[in-house]
Amino acid sequence: MPLLAGFATTLSLIIAIGAQNAFVLRQGLRREHVLPVVLICSLSDALLITSGIAGLGALLTSSELALNLARYGGALFLLTYAAIAARRALKPSALSPADHAPTALRSVVLTCLGFTYLNPHVYLDTVVLLGSLANQRGPDGRWIYGLGSVAASFGWFFTLGFFARKLGPIFARPRAWQFLDGGIALIMTTLAVWMILPAH
Repeated sequence: MPLLAGFATTLSLIIAIGAQNAFVLRQGLRREHVLPVVLICSLSDALLITSGIAGLGALLTSSELALNLARYGGALFLLTYAAIAARRALKPSALSPADHAPTALRSVVLTCLGFTYLNPHVYLDTVVLLGSLANQRGPDGRWIYGLGSVAASFGWFFTLGFFARKLGPIFARPRAWQFLDGGIALIMTTLAVWMILPAH
């Protein structure tokens, strides 16, 4: 039961479209550096979930400085990428998946790491929430819960990254890429603004 609970809870947290998922989807559609991207996302989740179970969540929530750095740094990163996505949306002629200029692996990896580690929601979901839920399962059950959580993360990101190409015929049209990038820009701007608004 802890295994299934961890799997179901984690899947419900990460399945919603957010900055990281939007980036994975776009890389999958472009069929560009998909394996490194999904590995970074999955292994990072595994690291963060394990850290949360081991007690990092309690440490993070006790430091106001760490929370503020994560909040404003993450918001700045999201706004920057939103501007890049908006610029792509304004130039749909350059968005054909067959003709796009390849992006360097280093640039893709750094962007993916940014979406993973500069987003406070990642820490809240994996380290704080999943870590505390796992620890409610007791000394033995918490690691089984964590195993279910990690399995859900790997399953989701590999599915999202490698099955996105099935949507290729739709995104063969520049207009579809324009809508996707416009949506990405809107999502990331919304997340950034929500992130820096004072808590009520």
